[in-house]
Amino acid sequence: MAGKPADDNCVTKWGYRLMLLCLAYVACQWLDKIKDGWYVLNPTHLQSLAKDAIAVHGENMNGIINHIVTNLTTEYPQLSPSTSLWTIPFQKSPSPIVFNTDSSEWVFNNAGGAMGAMYIIHASVTEYLIIFGTPLGTEGHSGLHTADDYFHILQGEQWVFEPGQLTKTVYGPGTVNLMKRGVARQYKMHEGCWALEYARGWIPLMLPFGYADALSSTLDYVTLYRTTVWTAREIIKNLLVGKI
Repeated sequence: MAGKPADDNCVTKWGYRLMLLCLAYVACQWLDKIKDGWYVLNPTHLQSLAKDAIAVHGENMNGIINHIVTNLTTEYPQLSPSTSLWTIPFQKSPSPIVFNTDSSEWVFNNAGGAMGAMYIIHASVTEYLIIFGTPLGTEGHSGLHTADDYFHILQGEQWVFEPGQLTKTVYGPGTVNLMKRGVARQYKMHEGCWALEYARGWIPLMLPFGYADALSSTLDYVTLYRTTVWTAREIIKNLLVGKI
């Protein structure tokens, strides 16, 4: 009889834990259903923008990048310096979005065995937009992600395949490799391949894949620090203007 109160207490604790787990699951399902309303960038527009940049600048990657960033900051609503952050949630106009226009902020990216460099144009909780590539070539595992990933090839070629696919799929300039969330692929970027990569979904859940190689093999903590600080800075900037 003396053991009953302890047993009852244990059952109560696990009952609370199970209830919290169920509530967390329901909340996650609800957030996943409404996340589309937080997207600002449009994949179709980004593909047109990438094609326009290629048509105008050809093989000049600096020109292509400048063309993309300039057009994005013109096309999408930007936060005016005179705008009060407190009034943004009550505005009826489209929510502003923050872009990083400092194209000198390049950092290595090691993920899934592949290595390249990236420039973060935009990062928020539900979207990111980067320039990614390498002049040397690389290959690796795409990762298994909670976001749809649109890989707009700007220069060079990317080869991909999935298990059971006996021939490769080739993507060249102006084409888009769309990798739906929950899909994993092997990919190869040939020498001089650069892309505009757009992901929409739960971006923070993608970060462990981006950190794993740095923590387990490269031990490049300078790159890890810069990636963390720059990504967090952009996410926070966007949260402050109401962009989730």
